Amino acid sequence: MAETEALLAGDFDPPTRDAWMTLVQKVLKGADFDKRLVSRTADGLAIQPLYTRSDEVPGASAVGRAHWFPGGWDVRTLHADPNPKAANAAILDDLMKGATSLLLQITAPGQFGLSYGAEGLGEALKGVFLNACTIALNARENTLDAAGSLLEIWRAANINENDRRGAFNYDPLGVLAQTGTSYYPPGKSCEIAAKLASDSRTMSHVTSLLADGRPYHEAGASEGQELAAMLATLVAYLRACEAGGLRPRMALGQIAIGLAADDDLFLTIAKLRAARKVVARVAEVSGAGSVAEKMQFAVTTSERMMAQRDPWVNMLRTTIACAGAAFGGAETITVLPYTWALGMPNAFARRIARNTHLVLQEESSAARVIDPAHGSWYIEKLTADLAAKAWAIFQEIEAKGGMAKVLESGFIQGEVARVAEARGNDIAHGRKELTGVSAFPLLGDDGVKFAPYPPADPIVKGGAAVAPMAKLRFAAPFEALRDASDAFQKRTGKRPLVFLACLGDLAVHGARATWIRNFLAAGGIEVVTSAPLHNSADAGKAFADSGATIACLCSADKIYAELGEAAAGALKQAGAKEVLLAGRPKDQEAALKSAGVDAFVFAGGDAIGTLKHLHNALGA
Repeated sequence: MAETEALLAGDFDPPTRDAWMTLVQKVLKGADFDKRLVSRTADGLAIQPLYTRSDEVPGASAVGRAHWFPGGWDVRTLHADPNPKAANAAILDDLMKGATSLLLQITAPGQFGLSYGAEGLGEALKGVFLNACTIALNARENTLDAAGSLLEIWRAANINENDRRGAFNYDPLGVLAQTGTSYYPPGKSCEIAAKLASDSRTMSHVTSLLADGRPYHEAGASEGQELAAMLATLVAYLRACEAGGLRPRMALGQIAIGLAADDDLFLTIAKLRAARKVVARVAEVSGAGSVAEKMQFAVTTSERMMAQRDPWVNMLRTTIACAGAAFGGAETITVLPYTWALGMPNAFARRIARNTHLVLQEESSAARVIDPAHGSWYIEKLTADLAAKAWAIFQEIEAKGGMAKVLESGFIQGEVARVAEARGNDIAHGRKELTGVSAFPLLGDDGVKFAPYPPADPIVKGGAAVAPMAKLRFAAPFEALRDASDAFQKRTGKRPLVFLACLGDLAVHGARATWIRNFLAAGGIEVVTSAPLHNSADAGKAFADSGATIACLCSADKIYAELGEAAAGALKQAGAKEVLLAGRPKDQEAALKSAGVDAFVFAGGDAIGTLKHLHNALGA
């Protein structure tokens, strides 16, 4: 028999974008394409609903993991317990069960942690194979002291320079941004950083400096702002090193890159890939050639995405973030324990953080593909757009005098605050949902037990002062309402209460009733739900029997047209201080208001503002 070539879908015409758009317009029925189907990042970058070969980025090349190896990325675990014996037990447990390096949080102005003295650090590291395990520091202003202690520990253990593995992570500009002060003016701090880099260059597996975008990320920065701040910090340290006699090729080998990974998988992937591009560009123009390919990218899961309420959901958030960091090419990843927003992690929380890495590496084989995003038109386009945006912001920072100058002038703080405010508005108005917080909240005890954090060392004003980049968490406004609800319950024996008057049959009001219960629970407000009500007299009687002082009508718009006005009047007559209505039947708003409805609660409204108002009205 003669062989014939069988073409997949060979009997169909090749699809075109125009044909697809014709079908889309039928579904949209005249609605605006951009408003309905195109979303935008915090930087204003467009996310299209469909990408085709026409979106392919010319000359795109793999920018993923520079030092891929079958074992996967470096699993770095964070330890901050001030008790060196307790820290040592946790460190050894982590190393025996999958961790491959350590990040030690050291006591410093604005943070708690391990002592920076050699004795305390030595006790915490007792039993650790120091020639095989990388020791990274987060010591802020005390980095030089902590680095000196670590050097002393290496010498005492007879670890020669080529076998030492560490990251001192000295980042004076990042500390200035976080705390608003530093011991020395920025110029002097950068000189000290350059000297540390020069003194450390003989240790081939040790980096001394950190260009970190995380202080800006945790304050609410966009992805482009985070990358630009990291890049401007890197350039500031490169200039200081060159002024101190250390050429860029050598200096880059002494600088690690710090970034955050959050629960937006594709943006995290694109951000890390874009970071490779812009860092490589800096290396190229500074004459360092391909040295950027060997630079270490240390990524930590985001703190701002973590929630205190129903923290089990944090396990999902950190898993997505870890996967994004891995797919984006991070050499080192730190997964924060799921209780990090609450207090000191226990053994179970540390175990879950470790196992997040191990499941992704061993069961999901996420470490077995170099740059898995390469070739995706969507991610390649997003990477290129994000790199261009970051470079433009970086150029703006440089035009204003560099990273130190924009911190001193308050420019970067103002720009980040603007983005953070916009993000907060998106969350308050439901354009971005926080699972377990603003969406599907768990009202009541979530069963999580934790020990509170020890107090942080006070911040003492030094030789420089700027407006600090205060950390935020997106869940905090809702959590403040939940805390107030708990305090109210402790005082009175019950939670703030709203009566839900469900008009019509369950099939009519069920979906909206579920939505409004979740909406109110996000603010710690309990709901007493009526049986299906078919007349206004029953609504008034059910409210009077509920013990509530505020009522909310709940049904479909067609039922509001039939019973809404009479029910609102009956609720007012029964003593309701306020009557809410779930939904926004615009054609009926005026009549319903005249009948006694005080406010409409609807998707897209200001949830935080509405919940705060109800708290005040209920005395919470």
